[in-house]
Amino acid sequence: MKKIIITMLLILPMAVSAQKFGHINTQEVFAQMPEVAQVRLKMDTIQSQYENQLASMNEEIQKKMQDYQAQEATMADAIKQIRQQELQEMNQRIQLFYQTAEQDIQKKQQELLAPVHEKMAKAIKAVGEREGYTYIFDSQAMVHIGADALDATPAVKKELGIK
Repeated sequence: MKKIIITMLLILPMAVSAQKFGHINTQEVFAQMPEVAQVRLKMDTIQSQYENQLASMNEEIQKKMQDYQAQEATMADAIKQIRQQELQEMNQRIQLFYQTAEQDIQKKQQELLAPVHEKMAKAIKAVGEREGYTYIFDSQAMVHIGADALDATPAVKKELGIK
């Protein structure tokens, strides 16, 4: 039993030293991918559509509010209540639209970015396999990166065709 433990203690440092560890700045690579710029353009278009619709809805409620305020003094109580209820319902629709728009925008962004993340993950895996890395860590999540740590960022950029 002692021989097995001693043998393991002697072999373990050699096994660890044979492993190749690398790190990559995924945020840097991701930001430089051309697909990300395309996603941003699509998202800007989608967001501006929602903003235009929201602005139109706000203009409509502002106009109705001004009309109500201008005529409030001469309105019968029943008409006041109906108009107030209309304004309250419009305000609720605007709030619901805003919440739905935010959710739709987030969902669309995740949908559009998923293939970009997948492409980057495949490139990291390809570099890791081709260059013999045991592990490639994200440098943004690392507490310490030693001077002898290998930076796989340039190789992944090359794999993705980023200069």
